[in-house]
Amino acid sequence: MFRVLLIGDIVARPGREAVRRVLPRVIKEHNVDFVIANVENATHGKGLSKAHYEELCSMGIHVMTLGNHYQAQPEIKQYLPHTLNLLRPHNLKTPFPGVGTALFTHQGVTIRVTNLMGQAFMNEEVLNPFDELDAIVKNGQPSDLHLVDFHAEATGEKMAFAYAFDGKVSVIVGTHTHIQTADNRILPQGTAYMTDLGMCGPHQSVLGVKKEIIIQRLWKQEKAKHDIDLGDEAHFNALLVTFNDQLHVETTQRLYHVVNWRIDHA
Repeated sequence: MFRVLLIGDIVARPGREAVRRVLPRVIKEHNVDFVIANVENATHGKGLSKAHYEELCSMGIHVMTLGNHYQAQPEIKQYLPHTLNLLRPHNLKTPFPGVGTALFTHQGVTIRVTNLMGQAFMNEEVLNPFDELDAIVKNGQPSDLHLVDFHAEATGEKMAFAYAFDGKVSVIVGTHTHIQTADNRILPQGTAYMTDLGMCGPHQSVLGVKKEIIIQRLWKQEKAKHDIDLGDEAHFNALLVTFNDQLHVETTQRLYHVVNWRIDHA
C-alpha cells in the first residue's frame, strides 16, 4: 500500500495552525506516505512568504502547490527558483520563476506532481490546461504516479478536465473554491477524483474571510478589506488516496477535522 494525502487550500494563520495540529495525527492514524498541500493562501490569505514556506515544510508536507495568488507575495520571485518542492501553475502565459510540474521519488515510488490553473471565471491569462496536461502526459518523463492539482473555479470545468484525463494520470483534485465537495470517487478508468479539496482555515467564516465583511459586500455592495477571521475554530480538509501494490487507486477518503487552533498542544 502507498497512501497520499492531498490537503486543501491553507488559509492564513488559522489554516497553518490547523495543519500543525491535525497533520501529525492524520499521518499516524492513516499511515500516510506522501503529503501535498495547496498553499497559495497561506500568508495572510494571499500568496506565500518564504518564512511560511519554511514553516509548512517543517510540518511534514512534501510538495506544495500554488494558484491564482502565486505572485501575491513579491519575495516569491527571489526564493521560488531555489525551492525543489514548491510548484506554481504550469500553464501561465507570462514567464515566471519556478516550474509547474516536477518529479519526486519517495520510498522507491516516482511521483509526478503537476499544478495547473483553470480558465473559467479565474480572471487570469493562462494557456489551455487541457493542452498543457496532454503535453506533459505524452512527452514528460514517465512516473509511477501522477498527481494533479487543478486550481479552478468552475465545477464543470474541473469535472470535464478529470474525465478527459481519466486513466492517464493517477489523481486529479480541484482546489480554489475552499468548500470541500462530497464527490470523491474513482473514475471509470481508474483516476481518483474530487471536485474540491476544501480548505484549512477559519471555521466560522466565508472562505476564510470574516463573514460580516462578505455579507455586507454581497448584500449592500459595500467594499471592505478582506480581513481573515481569527476566531478560535479552524478546520482541516483533505483527501486520502490509497494505492495498492500495483500503484493503482484502491480507495479515496475525505477528511474533515475541526480544532481550536489557538491551543498550542496537539
